[in-house]
Amino acid sequence: MKITICAVGRLRKSPERALIEDYLSRFEKAGRGIGLGPAQIIEVEDKKGLGQDAEAQLLSRAIPEGSVIVTLDERGSLITSPEFAQKVETWRDTARDVTFVIGGANGIAADLRSQADFSISFGKMVWPHMLARVMLAEQIYRAGQIIARTPYHRA
Repeated sequence: MKITICAVGRLRKSPERALIEDYLSRFEKAGRGIGLGPAQIIEVEDKKGLGQDAEAQLLSRAIPEGSVIVTLDERGSLITSPEFAQKVETWRDTARDVTFVIGGANGIAADLRSQADFSISFGKMVWPHMLARVMLAEQIYRAGQIIARTPYHRA
C-alpha cells in the first residue's frame, strides 16, 4: 500500500525535513515485508495567496485517484497509536493508496474535508504544519512497527 502525505507549503532544508525523510525511509524499509510502502510527501503551494479553496484544488490534484483520503483536522478523531495502526492495517488490506492531507494555515476547505474517508486530530492544541508533518511521519512509522510487532511501541 502506497502512502502519500499531501501538504500545503514547502519545507526547505531543515531539521523537520530531515526527520520526516528519516521516518518515511525507516517506514519503507520496515514496511516492505508486511505490504506497507512506499511513502512520499507531495507539497503544494498557493503562490497567488488565493486561500483555502485554491489550496483545496491543489491538494485534490495531488491525491492519487481512488485513494483513501485521511485529513488532519482539529475536528477529527482523537485516536491512540495502536488504533491508528489498526486503521493502517485495514487500509493496507482494502486499499491500494492512502493519502494524508494537511491543509494550510486556515485548515482544509469544507468541500475537501467532506471527501475524507477519515479525519484525525493531534489534539486540541494547534501545531505548526512542519511539526504536524513530523508527527504524522513518526506515527506512520510507529504504525508499521506495531503491525510488524516490533518492540518500538511500548504501551
